[in-house]
Amino acid sequence: MITFLSDYGFSDDFVGVCHGVIASICPRARVIDLSHGIPRHDVRAGAVVLREALPYVPIGVHLAVVDPGVGGQRRAVALRLDDGRVLVGPDNGLLGPAAEASGGISEAADIGRSAFRLEPVSATFHGRDIFAPVAAHLAAGATVADAGERCDPGQLVKLEFPHPQLEGGALVAHVIYVDRFGNLALDAREADVAGMELRPGRRLALEAGRSGPCEGLYGRAFAEVGAGELLVYEDSNRRLAIAVSHGSAAQRLGISVDAEVRIRLT
Repeated sequence: MITFLSDYGFSDDFVGVCHGVIASICPRARVIDLSHGIPRHDVRAGAVVLREALPYVPIGVHLAVVDPGVGGQRRAVALRLDDGRVLVGPDNGLLGPAAEASGGISEAADIGRSAFRLEPVSATFHGRDIFAPVAAHLAAGATVADAGERCDPGQLVKLEFPHPQLEGGALVAHVIYVDRFGNLALDAREADVAGMELRPGRRLALEAGRSGPCEGLYGRAFAEVGAGELLVYEDSNRRLAIAVSHGSAAQRLGISVDAEVRIRLT
């Protein structure tokens, strides 16, 4: 089993070529494409999607490539996790949140000079020449130690995320991901608003971006508000999120990733 996530999109042959490399090395591998629509170069978005998706796929080899530093000084790594998963990708913070959510890293290897890589190695397409072949060999039975030189998990690049908090009765949260519908996933969970008496049907005041204060409803499903109305809800990953029924919350509020949002009861 190999899962594959990237910012490659489908306009070019990048995804198909990586599939071809995997099939050439490990033809029996089943490859599940988690997403290739990660916004280009958006390492944090890729990290969030990878972390949230892995609990719903079988334990296996998980290939992730969002790599704006390809050809530079960043390392290429393979990580064995405490739950048995193996992550393969660039050492730019992309893999860290998923590794932490899976219990941590038990073994790490620098695969930049792996014996499994394709030669010659392109300076701009490590997905094809390093990450895909290493993932395929790992799926075929190779170990992380076989794939490269051991490295210290404590020295891997980590992403910094903001943290939600309550201030004067208002939740101050931050956008961590925007999906294709324009829904805004926040870094807060229901536990972060335990003191707000937040319950379905409550009216809310939101402050974010250039739109100025606006009102919304806290609910469980999109159908609870009319077309064009704002909804704050718990999304499928159990995080608070903001949506506009039949519209885009990102466009309505004029915000994107890292934006601060203040939510209070009216």
